[in-house]
Amino acid sequence: MKILVCISNVPDTTTKVKFVDDNKKFDDTGVQWVINPWDELSLTRALELKDASAGAITSVTVAHVGSAAAESTIRKALAIGADEAIRVNTEPLDAYSVSACLADVVKSEAFDIIMCGIESSDFNGSTVGGMLAEFLGYPSVSAVSQLNLENGQPVITREIDGGKEILTVPTPFVAIVQKGIAKEPRIASMRGIMTARTKTIKIAEPSPVTALTHIIQYELPRKREACKLVDPENPRQLIELLQNEAKVL
Repeated sequence: MKILVCISNVPDTTTKVKFVDDNKKFDDTGVQWVINPWDELSLTRALELKDASAGAITSVTVAHVGSAAAESTIRKALAIGADEAIRVNTEPLDAYSVSACLADVVKSEAFDIIMCGIESSDFNGSTVGGMLAEFLGYPSVSAVSQLNLENGQPVITREIDGGKEILTVPTPFVAIVQKGIAKEPRIASMRGIMTARTKTIKIAEPSPVTALTHIIQYELPRKREACKLVDPENPRQLIELLQNEAKVL
């Protein structure tokens, strides 16, 4: 059994967001890039499953759609423990084109379990996993919070309104995972970091695909107004502010 984890290269969450070219382009000057947090947890769980599988899972591969600039992030995934890495050599234009490129990777390698984070921390689109499953014609399960193997059969727990749902699914399939899939992201060991330096990142050229969306302009959220302090002995003032300014009452 082989697992593929799709990873996205995103700015660190502490990054101060700025735009250039009349707010049409993200300014990546000085930005620290990291593995998308949901994808990092997916990779951690995939490696845990491999470690506990007694050889049933033969490899964990990561795949990324992006330029060579993302290879430092891909090597972080290799350092954490991924066996192989594939980079589709094209700029990620939108979720549709990324999904199409990832589908080509899956078709070329025949993976049994494909794991995608529920969203990326930059665009928060939550669409790549579902689109990828449609391109492949595979079943997909969303909101996956646990993934286990029982007698070689994937058993999934997913979050639903008011509780949890436990189900089985035939392979190959796409798991769209959320928080809870792993407790903490796995930390790369020094040995893993040294080994990752010598591992080869496979380069795949993309099939012709046209993006369905494009960015017209970015807009930062408006600045928050200064905090107003209300005398605790004057609740009437608080009520008036909530009614007339905040308009929440």
